[in-house]
Amino acid sequence: MLAHMTISNFAIVKNLEFEMKSGMTTITGETGAGKSIAIDALGLCLGDRAEASMVRPGEDKAEIHATFSLRNNQAARRWLEDNELIEGDECILRRVVTKEGRSRGFINGSPVPASQQKALGQLLINIHGQHAHQLLMRPEHQQEMLDNYAGHHALMEKVSSDYQAWRHAKNELNRLSQSRADNEAQKQLIQYQVKELNELALGEDEFAEIEEEHKRLSNSGDLALTSQHALALLYEGDEVNALQLLQQASQQLIDLGEMDSKLSTLAPMLEEAIIQVQEASQELRGYMDDLDMDPQRLVYLEERLAKIMSLARKHYVMPAELWQKHQDLLLELENLDGSDEKLDALADAVEAKRLSFLDSAEKLSKSRQRYAKELNKKISHSMHELSMEKAIFQIDIHSDPERMLTPLGFDTITFMVSTNPGQPLQPLGKVASGGELSRISLAIQVITAQKVETPSLIFDEVDVGISGPTAAIVGRMLRTLGTSTQVICVTHLPQVAGCGHQQMFVAKKTAKGQTETQMKALDESSRISELARLLGGSEITERTLANAKELLVAA
Repeated sequence: MLAHMTISNFAIVKNLEFEMKSGMTTITGETGAGKSIAIDALGLCLGDRAEASMVRPGEDKAEIHATFSLRNNQAARRWLEDNELIEGDECILRRVVTKEGRSRGFINGSPVPASQQKALGQLLINIHGQHAHQLLMRPEHQQEMLDNYAGHHALMEKVSSDYQAWRHAKNELNRLSQSRADNEAQKQLIQYQVKELNELALGEDEFAEIEEEHKRLSNSGDLALTSQHALALLYEGDEVNALQLLQQASQQLIDLGEMDSKLSTLAPMLEEAIIQVQEASQELRGYMDDLDMDPQRLVYLEERLAKIMSLARKHYVMPAELWQKHQDLLLELENLDGSDEKLDALADAVEAKRLSFLDSAEKLSKSRQRYAKELNKKISHSMHELSMEKAIFQIDIHSDPERMLTPLGFDTITFMVSTNPGQPLQPLGKVASGGELSRISLAIQVITAQKVETPSLIFDEVDVGISGPTAAIVGRMLRTLGTSTQVICVTHLPQVAGCGHQQMFVAKKTAKGQTETQMKALDESSRISELARLLGGSEITERTLANAKELLVAA
C-alpha cells in the first residue's frame, strides 16, 4: 500500500509531505485548491509522461518520492526480485523532472526508464480517474475491465502466444506462396545449368589430372628427344658416356688404393654412383618406352579442357572449382524440388496452430461468459443501490471465430444497459444520461476493484454527478472496500468524505505573489468542521456541524 509521499516544486506545490494509512482515506478541499495534484504527482512516479510545465515556476526541477509497503503485495515483490531491485519490505519510487522537461526515474535508488516504473506501478496501485466514465464507452476498455475482474491472465497469455505463433506461421506461408513463381523461374534456370554440368560429368579431381596429361602430351616430342639424349650421355653413348667414365675412374682408384691405403675409400663411393647411373638409365628407358604420343588423345583433352574453361567462365568460378559448383547446384535444385512438399507441410502446421489458437480462445471466451454473468448480477444490484432501482446491466459477448481473430481472442465485449422498465438493452453510451453514466461507472469500478490484486485504489472524483442518499451509498461502498484494500478517494461530497476512516484537507494560500498548495491530516474536530463546510458552504451553523457529526457517527 502507499505509505508516504514527498512532493517538491511540482505545479503549485512548494513542499508537501504526508503519510497514508490503510482503510479508506478521503481528500477534500475547496475547488481549485489542488486536490488532484498529489494524484498527478503520484502518476509521475508510476511512469506517466513528464512535461516541463509540471515544474513550479522559478524552480529548476520538481521531485516526487512515493514509498510503498510490500507486506501484502507478492506480485510487486516478485517483480522487484526478478529485476534485482528488491530492498526489504518497502519500495521507493522517485521521479525528477527538470524545467527543460527532461526526467529521470528511480526504483529503490537505482535509475530506471519510465517504462519500468509503469510496469511496477501497475502492481502497486490502481487509479480510477474522474474521466473513467468516458473510458467506459470504449469497447477495448470494457473488455479490459471484464478480463481484469476475471483474472484469467494466464489464459490470456496463452491466447496471445498461440495467436502470435499462428500469425507468424501464416505470414511465412504467404511469403513462400508469393515467391513460388520466382522459385519456379529459378528452378528452370538451375535445371538447365545442372543439365550442362551433368553432360560434362566432371570428376572431383579430373581437371588437375587432365591438365597434367595435356601438358605431357603437348610436349611429348621434346620429352622423347631430350630423354634419348640424356640416356646416351648416361649409358648408351657409343664413344663415351657417364657410366664408362665412372667405371674407368673406379678401376684406377682401386689400383691406387693398393699403392696407398688412404685412397682405398674412394673406389666404393664411385661404385655407388655407378649403381645410381644404372638405375636412372633403366628408369629413363622405361619412361621412353611408355611415353604416349597419341595425337587423337591430345585432341580429346584439348576439347574437354575447352568445355571446362567455358563452363567455369559461365559460372564465374575457377576451373578447379567447377566440380564443387556442380554439387552446390544439385543441392539447391533438390531444395527447390522439395519446396512444394515444404509448402504443404507448412500449410498443415498453420492450420494446426490456428486450431490451437481457437481452442485457447474458446476457453477464454467461456471464462469471460462465466464472469460476465457474475458481473451482470453484482453491477445490476449495485446500480439498484445507487437509485437506479429498475436498471438492468448486461455484458454482451459476441464471438466470431471465423473473422474476429485477435491476440485477445475472438470476442467483442459490449456493456449493455436498460435504465427504465420496458426499455430494451442498448450499448451503455446510447441510453445513459450524464448522471446515470457516472453512477453506472462508479458501480462498475467499485465491483471490479474488489477483484483487482493491487493493494491500493485511488478514486479521483469518480462521484461527480451524484448527490443525496446516493452519495451516502457510494461512501458506504467505498468504506466497505477499504476494509480489505487501501482506498484513497478525492471527493467533494460530504456523504462520501464522512465515510473515510481518515480524512485529509487540501488548501491553497497565496503569499508574496506566490501560490502554494498544502495538505494535512484532519483530527476529529477539524474533520467535523470540514464536513460542515461541505454541507453548508461558506456559512457554517450549529445545524451543519450537527449534521457533520451525524455523518461521522453513521459511517
